[in-house]
Amino acid sequence: MSSSAAGRVSREKRDQVMLIGLDRVAKRNAFDQAMLDDLVLALGEYERDDDARCALIHAHGEHFTAGLDLADVGDTFRAGWTLPPGAVDPWGTFGGPRLSKPLVIAVQGYCLTLGIELMLAADINLCASNTRFAQLEVQRGILPFGGATLRLPQVAGWGNALRWLLTGDEFDAHEAYRLGLVQEVLASEDLMPRALWMAQRIAQQAPLGVRATLASARQAVEQGERAAAAALPATTRQLFDSADAAEGLRAMQERRPGRFEGR
Repeated sequence: MSSSAAGRVSREKRDQVMLIGLDRVAKRNAFDQAMLDDLVLALGEYERDDDARCALIHAHGEHFTAGLDLADVGDTFRAGWTLPPGAVDPWGTFGGPRLSKPLVIAVQGYCLTLGIELMLAADINLCASNTRFAQLEVQRGILPFGGATLRLPQVAGWGNALRWLLTGDEFDAHEAYRLGLVQEVLASEDLMPRALWMAQRIAQQAPLGVRATLASARQAVEQGERAAAAALPATTRQLFDSADAAEGLRAMQERRPGRFEGR
């Protein structure tokens, strides 16, 4: 395991999975400026690492995150936060490069404000049954900067989303599951083993197929079904001509797991 000089976010590689850990435990993993920078830099490292095929964001300590440390980042956001060089923008609201590879998130304890928006920007979310959620910005006189107003209505439906966005009230893991914010609710002791298993399962698949599937789904959400459908034939032809597709066919015929190289 390693951490950056800021000491806010840990990195650990387990085969082809990169574990990215929020590590400001004394502050319930609240995001100050250093932690924000460190997270987007860690995601940039994941994007550029050809051996990393899935990332898992988790948290050290009892809580995923208490959200933004407003006392620290207020001046930064008044001036306009900019991504540091080499970073990836997981929210798609800061004009930086987006992830092209899959992201799994495991949450427990408090998951407030920016934590929810990280989940909305991820591909698969799992939570412990003790998790408590809230989108508190309306109580602070601001709004969710990480895209909750864009994504939560898509995930949960208009009324369900605005119920929580406009009150700032707290909700539990079972409500998060009902809303579609999480895909599984687990006992606390089962959360990380299950999340790591999920990330490893994804990492075992053909990287070109995984990226193409993600890109197609995201294009459908962001640009509409017609645009995504129009792109399918060319992408399909490219994949059928890839070495991964040939290996997938051999693996099926030989009844064994595929050994994919991403080409």
